[in-house]
Amino acid sequence: MHQHWGYRIGALLLGLTLASSLHAQPSEKIVVDGSTGVMPLVAALAKAYQERYPTAMVEIGKGLGTKARLQALAQGTIDIALASHGLVAEELAQQGMAAHEIAKVAVVFAVNASVPTTNVTDRHICDLYAGTITNWRELGGPDLAIAPRTRPDSEVDTEVVRDKIACLKDLKMPDGVRVMPRSGDMAKELAGTVGAVGMTTATVVEQSRGQIRAVSLNGIIPSAENVGRKTYTLTRDSFLVTKATPSPTVSKFIEFVRSSAGSAVIVANGAVPVK
Repeated sequence: MHQHWGYRIGALLLGLTLASSLHAQPSEKIVVDGSTGVMPLVAALAKAYQERYPTAMVEIGKGLGTKARLQALAQGTIDIALASHGLVAEELAQQGMAAHEIAKVAVVFAVNASVPTTNVTDRHICDLYAGTITNWRELGGPDLAIAPRTRPDSEVDTEVVRDKIACLKDLKMPDGVRVMPRSGDMAKELAGTVGAVGMTTATVVEQSRGQIRAVSLNGIIPSAENVGRKTYTLTRDSFLVTKATPSPTVSKFIEFVRSSAGSAVIVANGAVPVK
């Protein structure tokens, strides 16, 4: 009888010890959300990170606005907020946060693979978004209707192109220009719509496996080299925003992103590493 209870007490103590040990192990799960424009690059980095560290898990959300992403970070519902603009270091510091710039990426005008056109000018862009050019034949391409797509004016890709292309700055786009709410929506539309053109990033083009092509702007190719040399000026920044003192798990991910392995992933996805 006493021996029987001894086994049960021993098993109970062992179970409590194991439970305590498992509970004490740090979680390697990282929850990321924020700018949908930054997500494709971070998704590629997360995939490479998880392949290197099989016990790690990076969960990427569906997108959060500027205010919502910082609120989620402050509340601890996410570990990293993705951002591309509107960050003020002093304001972040006051909220106990810090921004880590990881890359610059070209904002490009990209076309569906059905469009052979390889170069457009600022004037071409403004004319096709104004609806005065409606067929790729007018730009040296085939007899194919142009299907223009844009992002909301509040989104970074649109802000960048309106800021850098003078004739696009105050252009009111007609109803025929469809607005794609998220970066992923634009990627799907460009890949699946014959004759489509729209603003996206070089990363999205790289990840499309040939379904989308970036065109040169005023004869300048939107390559990583030209972004680095600042000869191609349509660019957006990519930031990881964390608590001022990140957790060891988050710090480990940032260290990977800034490593040579992380840089290789960033370059392979059409962006320029920033350290």
